[in-house]
Amino acid sequence: MKSNQQLLKINRNFLICFIISASLSAVFSQILSNYESYLNTTFTIIFGYIVYFGIFSGLFYLDNKERYKSMKSNLIKKEILSLLSSFGVGEIIYLGIRWPTLYYFLEIGIEPYIASLISEIIATACYMISVTIFLRKTKTF
Repeated sequence: MKSNQQLLKINRNFLICFIISASLSAVFSQILSNYESYLNTTFTIIFGYIVYFGIFSGLFYLDNKERYKSMKSNLIKKEILSLLSSFGVGEIIYLGIRWPTLYYFLEIGIEPYIASLISEIIATACYMISVTIFLRKTKTF
């Protein structure tokens, strides 16, 4: 049961970060509405990453600081490596979906804030699914 609890905490953190990042990215994309679509897309995604990982890092630390204090260092290293590889696979999938969809939506004339939100929802859903599956398959949690 403890392993599912950890996975639920990570997914909860994903959702919290998603809501904040998606909201701020939508505003940021709208601010950049006068830029070319490829610049708007690139800068919006970079901004979203900064917000997302800034918040996620803090939430992850708060959720796991006590847990890691009681773990052996070799187990911590193994878990962190597994987490990073899971997130890495997820990020490849996320970027592979987020950049083209946001760019496409901007090119067809959808308002930047709406384009950003739709693109973020699609990419984050795929990201969460892939990370969750990868963490289960590697038996990290």
